[in-house]
Parts: sequence; structure tokens; C-alpha cells
Amino acid sequence: MISEPELVGGEAFDASEVLSDAPPPRPPRARRPWVWALGGVVLASAVWGGGLYAYGQRKDPGPDLGGYPTGVKLCEKAGLKALGGILGKRSEDGVGPEMDDPTVYETSCSMAFGDPDAGYSAQLSYTLHKVTDPGPEFPARAKYYDLATPIGGLGEQAFFSDRGGDGGEIRVLDGQAEFELQIYRQYSTDEQGKPLGEGKAVDLSGIDVPMTQDLLALMEALRK
Repeated sequence: MISEPELVGGEAFDASEVLSDAPPPRPPRARRPWVWALGGVVLASAVWGGGLYAYGQRKDPGPDLGGYPTGVKLCEKAGLKALGGILGKRSEDGVGPEMDDPTVYETSCSMAFGDPDAGYSAQLSYTLHKVTDPGPEFPARAKYYDLATPIGGLGEQAFFSDRGGDGGEIRVLDGQAEFELQIYRQYSTDEQGKPLGEGKAVDLSGIDVPMTQDLLALMEALRK
């Protein structure tokens, strides 16, 4: 006969003990930082975009004009004293048209020397390039107008042409400023085509020297 466990001295089962397969609860996990990281990316993008916008709004200062001005009274600035000492007294001036555009400034004037009927004339122009660089095309233009003799010590580039003993022409480039000076004999005739007046004959074979001196003085006067 099989007896009950408690009757044979065995230990009795605890009826209150309950077995379960469910695992113990896990501790709460920390919140992921991706929300904050995303906010940082958005903020950085906004700052970067604002910086680009501000950079785009900056005005380009343009090229350095080297102290050369606009609104110039060219005949007053151009004394041409060296030429006057050779060609005779400066007798009259003529003011040419003036152009003042955001991209370029240009003005010109003319002078007469010696006998008004049989003396010499000078034509002077001044161009200030405010945006573009005239350097690369300057030698090509000089060559096109037959100015083949380089002049040293006058601006960055300068070329001269002897106009057959009756005058000469110099073109100068100094940074953004360009100058052109022409000297030529002046003839006035009567109805029959005969010259009027007895102008003083001047040897113009070395006219480039006083022209260079006067252009250097003009460039210095404009930069003051």
C-alpha cells in the first residue's frame, strides 16, 4: 500500500508556490538623442544658408582704380608745359564730350599751340575702366593703330608712333586708366587752298620726349 508523502516522512509541497515562464520586467531605456541631433542639423543649415545669403548680398567692390577719379576737367589738369615750350604758346582749348557710366568714364579735350592758323594742335583723351580689365587688349589696340614703339617708364604699358615728322601719338595704360595724346600740325587755307600764316617750323622727330613728360605730369595731377 502506497502511503501519502506526509505519512512516510517526506517533505510536503508548498501549495502556495507558483511557477511562471514570464521574464522579470526590464528597466526603462534612456531616450534616444536623435531628436536633438536633428535640431542641431537644422540650426546649422539655417546659419549656413543665412551666411550664403549675406555673402550674396555683398556688393563687389570692383577693381582698384589706383586713385584715378571721375568728373575731371581735363584741360585744366593737363598743363602740357613741355609741349608748350617746343610748339609755342598754348592759345585755346576745346572741351570734348564726357561720359560717366557705372562701367566706364571718359572725357577729352583739345589744345592749340603757336600760330592759330599754322601752328600745332593736341588731342587728349582720358578713359577710366571701372569694371573690365583693359590690359589684355591694350597691346592689340595699339598695334591696330600703328603704335609700334614701346615707351618705358610711362604707366604699365605705353606705345608711340611718329606721324611722319608732322606729329606723333602716344597711348598709355596705367592700371584701369587709359590715356591718348596726339600732336599734329595745323593748317588753315584760303579759298584757293593756300596755307594761311607763317607758322614756326618745328622738328618733331623727338616729340615723344615732351609728350611723355606731360603725360607723367597729368597722371600725377589726376591722382592727387
